[in-house]
Amino acid sequence: MYLGRILALGTTETGNFVAYRVSSRSFPNRTAKTFEDRVSIVPTEGNEKDVFKNPYIAYNSIRIIEDKAVVSNGGHTDVIADKIASGMSIRDSMALSLLSMDYEKDDFNTPRIAGVTTLSGDSYIGIVTHEDLIVEKLEKGTCAYISTYEQIKPKTVKYDANNAQEAAQYIMDQGKFSEFTNPVTSTAAFGTDKWNLSSI
Repeated sequence: MYLGRILALGTTETGNFVAYRVSSRSFPNRTAKTFEDRVSIVPTEGNEKDVFKNPYIAYNSIRIIEDKAVVSNGGHTDVIADKIASGMSIRDSMALSLLSMDYEKDDFNTPRIAGVTTLSGDSYIGIVTHEDLIVEKLEKGTCAYISTYEQIKPKTVKYDANNAQEAAQYIMDQGKFSEFTNPVTSTAAFGTDKWNLSSI
C-alpha cells in the first residue's frame, strides 16, 4: 500500500520519539541531512533542480525546540517550531500552523501532517486536508502514525525502538511500516533526558 509521507510518534518502552519517512513515486531522489537541532529533506546530488518542479519536496522535517521534537512533511515544521519557541502551546501551535498553511496546492491536494513529542512523553498529532483539520493528544505511553494518503486519521501502532537510529529504521521498513511501498529516506529524534537525531 502506498501512503506517501508518513510520520509516527509517541513513547516506546525506553524513550520518546518522533519519526518521519519519505515515500515517493514522483520525486524519489531525496535524502535526509542531519544537523545539530534539525533534519532537512533535500534532493540528492545532481537532482537539485527538482525543487523548481515541485516547491514542496525540500524542507526541515524535524526541529528540536528545547524539550520538544517537532516533525512534519513540509515547511510547517518551522512554523510550528517558531510558535512553540514564542511560548504558544503545542496544540495551538499545531492547529494555527496547519490551518494557516493549509493543504499543499499540488495535483493531489496533499495533506500537511505534523506531530510534536516532549521528553516527558506528551505527544500531539495532526493533519489538514482539503476537507478536514485534526489535532489530537495521544494517550500517554502510546504510539501513533498518520500519512498523507490512505491513513489520514491518527492510528495507534506498535513501535519498537531504543534509540534514534532504530526509530528511523523502524518507520523505514519494519513492523507495520514494512507493508507500505516506495520508501526513500527516513529520520527520527529519540530521547529520555535529551534528544538525539538520526537519518537513513
